[in-house]
Amino acid sequence: MSQPDTPLDLVRSRPVEGPVACARPDRLTIAASWFQNNFPGEVLYAVKANPSPWVIDTLYAAGMRWFDVASLPEVELISSRCPGATMAFMHPVKSRHAIARAYFDHGVKIFVLDCEAELNKIVQETGGAKDLTLVVRLAVSNDGSALPLAGKFGASADDAPDLIRAARAHACELGVSFHVGSQCMAPSAYRAAMMEASRLIAQAGTTVDIVDVGGGFPSVYPGMTPPPLADYVEAIKAAFEDMMVLENADLWCEPGRALIAESVSILTRVELVKGDQVHLNDGAYGCLFDIVHARWPFPFRVHRADGTVSDQTHDYTLYGPTCDAIDTFPGTYALPADLAEGDVIEFGMLGAYGTAMATRFNGFGDVQTVTVKDYPWASLYTDAAQQIRPETGGRVVPFARGLRRRRTRLMKRRG
Repeated sequence: MSQPDTPLDLVRSRPVEGPVACARPDRLTIAASWFQNNFPGEVLYAVKANPSPWVIDTLYAAGMRWFDVASLPEVELISSRCPGATMAFMHPVKSRHAIARAYFDHGVKIFVLDCEAELNKIVQETGGAKDLTLVVRLAVSNDGSALPLAGKFGASADDAPDLIRAARAHACELGVSFHVGSQCMAPSAYRAAMMEASRLIAQAGTTVDIVDVGGGFPSVYPGMTPPPLADYVEAIKAAFEDMMVLENADLWCEPGRALIAESVSILTRVELVKGDQVHLNDGAYGCLFDIVHARWPFPFRVHRADGTVSDQTHDYTLYGPTCDAIDTFPGTYALPADLAEGDVIEFGMLGAYGTAMATRFNGFGDVQTVTVKDYPWASLYTDAAQQIRPETGGRVVPFARGLRRRRTRLMKRRG
């Protein structure tokens, strides 16, 4: 990857022919360091949020060794790039082929499930293995999230106790997990989910070794400024102390968006201005999928290679490059009144579910990645950014390792 200082430097140096992902590895290192040193348990990166090789390599270099994988290609990606990493296959529905390949070829021992049929598949395809960590995913409320994910996965309150007992019989270690929804804006949502999990564990009448609070940790978007991440950690720690679990139970989390969102912006070129219409070279089927389909407000700014743009604005409707009419951005955008073909619009905070969502529809979808050194629009990690020391030439110095408080294992695991 080439290394201009800023996206504007890139625009000035050469034409932006296709969408360009501007990567900021230093920002990812800061986020990874914060989670590893503030969350009192294991941090599993949710690979689906952004599986780009530079992301995986940066996280590994920052000391991250646990990964939440959701498919066999993600298993293969982590296996090939992260020696010694622990992978947890956290998709509740997996093919038999994927289960067997993950276990026998890549050493995956951790599998999630939310029904007895999936439990049976895992047991059968691993040959009745005695070294499995099985995690029962529970259905919980998504009321505090900006993008609810409830409905598709999770054992119901009626089914969960029996499923927990059934999984216990096959598990070397047993866990429970849940997902409070994407972009969770309320730390209290984690406590509510953990208390529901505690109730279901008690109903099951058995012990669990792991509580996995899943993902949902937020990032900062226009009009969506969440509480500090420290508030989420404190809510989770307090709830964990109140749960009906063993004193030596482990605590896990699976951040995706909160780790990577700040680290990438997307450059897209204006191909045509037609009255109030602006046609771009990326859209609903590309890196800007979330802007169109989630209908969230992402920050943006305009770059022009040969000079500044007008201070006067005009309301435009934006369109992506495909021939599909749904490739249309919601609402209107106040852009420079003199916006013209060749101008570049940069959309920020798209590290999560940006390049990962791009398709090949209509022949589009090629995305180039370059590394830049500027700061994102907003950050959850302002204090952590002080770890960038001038004497290192701007390089991020990883936080001191080993600061996380861990629970000591006090009793032998049930086999």
